[in-house]
Amino acid sequence: MNNAIKLNKILIICIVLLFGLIIGKLIYVSASTNIDGINIKEFAASRTTEKRILYASRGSIYDSSGEVLSENVNSYTVIAYLSESRTQDKNDPQHVVDIENTVKKLSPVLGMDEKRLRELLSREAYQVELGPEGRGISELEKEKIEKLNLPGIDFIKDSKRYYPYGSFASYIVGYAKKNEDGNIVGEMGIESYYDKELSGKDGYIEYQKDAYGYQISGTDIRETKAVSGHNIYLTIDSNIQMYLENAVNELVSNNKTEWVTVTIADANTGAIVGAASSPTFDPNKLDIKNYNNPLVSYVYEPGSTMKIFSFMSSIEEGKYNGDETYASGNIKVDDYYIYDWNKGGWGLIPFDIGFGRSSNVAATILAQRVGKEKLKEYYNKLGFGKNTGIELYGELPGKVSFFYETELASVSYGQGMTVTPIQMVQALTSITNKGTVLKPYIVDKITDENGEVVYEGKRTELNKVFKESTTEKIKELMDNTVNGEDLSATGKIYATNLVRLIGKTGTAQYIENGKYVEGGNRNIRSFAGIFPRDNPEYIIYIAVKDLDAGSTEIAKLVKSVVESISKYKNLNERESNLDKTKYVTLDSYLNKDVKEISKKISKLGLTPVVIGSGEKVVEQYPKKENTIIIGSKVFLKTNKNDKIMLDITGWNQDEVMTLFNMMDVDYSIKGTGKVKSFNIKVGKKINKQLIINLES
Repeated sequence: MNNAIKLNKILIICIVLLFGLIIGKLIYVSASTNIDGINIKEFAASRTTEKRILYASRGSIYDSSGEVLSENVNSYTVIAYLSESRTQDKNDPQHVVDIENTVKKLSPVLGMDEKRLRELLSREAYQVELGPEGRGISELEKEKIEKLNLPGIDFIKDSKRYYPYGSFASYIVGYAKKNEDGNIVGEMGIESYYDKELSGKDGYIEYQKDAYGYQISGTDIRETKAVSGHNIYLTIDSNIQMYLENAVNELVSNNKTEWVTVTIADANTGAIVGAASSPTFDPNKLDIKNYNNPLVSYVYEPGSTMKIFSFMSSIEEGKYNGDETYASGNIKVDDYYIYDWNKGGWGLIPFDIGFGRSSNVAATILAQRVGKEKLKEYYNKLGFGKNTGIELYGELPGKVSFFYETELASVSYGQGMTVTPIQMVQALTSITNKGTVLKPYIVDKITDENGEVVYEGKRTELNKVFKESTTEKIKELMDNTVNGEDLSATGKIYATNLVRLIGKTGTAQYIENGKYVEGGNRNIRSFAGIFPRDNPEYIIYIAVKDLDAGSTEIAKLVKSVVESISKYKNLNERESNLDKTKYVTLDSYLNKDVKEISKKISKLGLTPVVIGSGEKVVEQYPKKENTIIIGSKVFLKTNKNDKIMLDITGWNQDEVMTLFNMMDVDYSIKGTGKVKSFNIKVGKKINKQLIINLES
């Protein structure tokens, strides 16, 4: 009996202790903010709070006239429903009922192998994605598939970055793509440099929810609105860019070369108005072979174009007399001989003539007079050996370092030092601005989502390096190199008919495996030019590596570009003398009916050239707000780019290049002037295997 009473007492005590512990735990929990490392209030709130992200819209990139170069567009992923359970009415099937018919009609639209598509559609699954070919398709491609009326084929809506003009200025614009989190992120060019500004800032909506996920009545909604990304307007002029793209395409289609880069800058502001290169890439396809931007990341020895600056340095130092003669051919420096490209020389010639004939001996003598420290100082002030700071990632500084007399001689004619194309352009601005170097830039302005300008690019003066008299003298020497009477001058083949181009040629060796490469075409050839001579508007700089043809091919490219810009900007005529009744300013014809626009263009006295058999215009050239002369051609690419050979007899080469580049077909031009004949019959369908051969 006593034992039973003792057990009952122990049991009662245990129960009391247990309740005490529970009550203590409850008091602890109610009084504490953290339990077992978990914030109780935050945990409870997260269980009852719904937070939805409001994604910011990424800003667009435009050219200087407002044409879209990069934007966000709707994209779609094609899916196929395979389960019969989706179909409730046999007369209205909602799943794939005929695999073979679906494969036959869908595979050519997606560009997908029939066998792979058949395998996907034959799987035991509720639904499948038809990727990768079916991912990221455009609105137009979606419409094509919808018109096939294939049961069970549907789409998942998404967004992607789209580049309307493909490879157009692709190294400048760059590209952006979705990362693992589903955010579009810039990875090259302006897309990368201004990724933060383009991305904007996400917002969110937050509210208290019940067990079913609905907002609890009487509770507040907290909302932070998304801020759309900024829009960026480049200094790129799309017409000038097109001239460059066309000319580069012609050069590489007719010749072999490792790379080409050509740049046009506004001579009075430093704005880059065009920059093209080869190889290039299409940011829609990301078919990239080289991730280095040629404008800022190609580093090489410039060759004799550097004589412009070594000669200017000697002129500035008062060490130059153009009429003074020297013995050309070779000169001994320390224990080495330095030779002119014409090793036998031209005997005793004046220094003025030596510049035009690109004499290494003349440059060496003048550099010795200036001295190592002074010449290095001039090169540094011009911006060599350091980044220009242009708005592009990946810029390299190059290298200017010389200590010995032989090194001083080498850098006077552009060997033993390295530069980038943008550094050469920057240094050339000193000539067009009376001795003051301008900082190059490529962003015209940045606007916020309301259109307010938050940043504006402008002319920026860096260093006053030379007197105006020095720049006038070097312009005289560059003029004589191209337009003078000396038949041995290296720039004679660059003379143009419409405008007076002045400049300097360059040829440089490059190092491979620790030593200079030998071989007739194993070099880097370049040309630095300014036009017009008396009132410079533009700077042109081109460099070509390992071109398997003569310099006449480079000159052909330069002349084509310079003359096209001269016509476009009326540089060969004074504004006051222009007959404005002979010119037409174009509107935007994008997304308009092709037939109506063709009639409108014809009434303006222009000639419409329609590419493809579609109903809507998806690309035009020249672009809106451009002024062209009556009788000019206006190219209209339609939403159905079936490539049919047109009659191009009598067309000039600029027109031909524009047509075939917009059609995206290969071509080769022999000769100069207007087209006389071609190898493809008019009306014949053109495919990728055909090369159109033209004779002018």
